[in-house]
Amino acid sequence: MTAVQGIVYTIGIELMLAGDIVVAADDSRFCQMEARRGIAPLGGAHFRFLSRAGWGDAMYHLFLCDEFSAQRAHAIGLVQEVVPAGEQIERAMTLAAMIARNAPLGIQVTKEAAANYVEAGEAAAIAYIPKIRDRVLGSADAKEGIQSFIERRAAVFQGR
Repeated sequence: MTAVQGIVYTIGIELMLAGDIVVAADDSRFCQMEARRGIAPLGGAHFRFLSRAGWGDAMYHLFLCDEFSAQRAHAIGLVQEVVPAGEQIERAMTLAAMIARNAPLGIQVTKEAAANYVEAGEAAAIAYIPKIRDRVLGSADAKEGIQSFIERRAAVFQGR
């Protein structure tokens, strides 16, 4: 979970993109300006920007080295929520708490599977499905999730 506000240039974008979910204050300003300075993104933006925004939007901003708004960052997928300035940390913490109420194994294997897809492609992601199934379907958390649904109560997950 990442929260940003104000000027989010170069390494700020690179650090932001290293996280999974980004909440930005509405006054945030973004710019990936390395090419304007005779260098290139060296912290992962060359692939993370691309995977989040898609080829066209990534190349647009990586090549123009332009400043863009939080609303634009949201529109192209770099940011998942835009909130009034000063509320970004509270919102990020709220989202983190919501995620923490979910089954840890489910979250872990979802992230692993998604990373596997990004790193190795669709065939590898499909081949990974049996490993996901093996890790989660027989788990205590899966049993608890089903039982809590039947009993119409909040689940209490143990990460097992």
